[in-house]
Amino acid sequence: MKIQNVTDDSFRKYGKVLEGYDFTGLLKEMKHMPVPEDVIYVPSVDELEALDVAKELQNRAYGGLPIQIGYCNGHNKKLNAVEYHRNSEINVAATDLVLLIGEQKDIEDDFTYDTSKIEAFLVPAGTAIEVYATTLHYAPCNVKESGFQCVVVLPKGTNTEINFQLEKTGEDALITAKNKWLIAHEEAGIEGAFNGLKGENITIE
Repeated sequence: MKIQNVTDDSFRKYGKVLEGYDFTGLLKEMKHMPVPEDVIYVPSVDELEALDVAKELQNRAYGGLPIQIGYCNGHNKKLNAVEYHRNSEINVAATDLVLLIGEQKDIEDDFTYDTSKIEAFLVPAGTAIEVYATTLHYAPCNVKESGFQCVVVLPKGTNTEINFQLEKTGEDALITAKNKWLIAHEEAGIEGAFNGLKGENITIE
């Protein structure tokens, strides 16, 4: 699969590179976060949210809405699933990483999605991007054997445990956490997920 760069024009439909923020402290703090052999996602980390840039992101990037700052770290080479939220997500790459992304408009009426529509983009270390709400995404893929580290900024409560009941029909069947709609690949074996990805479970070598 061709790996493009988030600075390419082809990324513009999925998101944009963020300028004008100082992420020095955030990237320094990320050096203390674990990088397991699989993938770990932590929605909210006190040490990251205590930094000055957190208030700046809340006010400038999210218009004053309460936010959470966490991370997704580890080792991954596969697509496995796609998810979307009702808002943009901000990622800050603490290491080089590759995002596998698509467009929500390409989800079929039965909520399946053809993985041949997925595109790959390199996010160089130190780069911050806004991933639009209509962009399908999931865990990054690592470029180096040492794994990947990615800061994840979202509205507060996103990706946390559901405390309400829904019928598992239509789009409601995709909800696996608060503000998280997920379509999985059968190969990934994600418990309780809707297996609606059709085609190859894309691998980045």
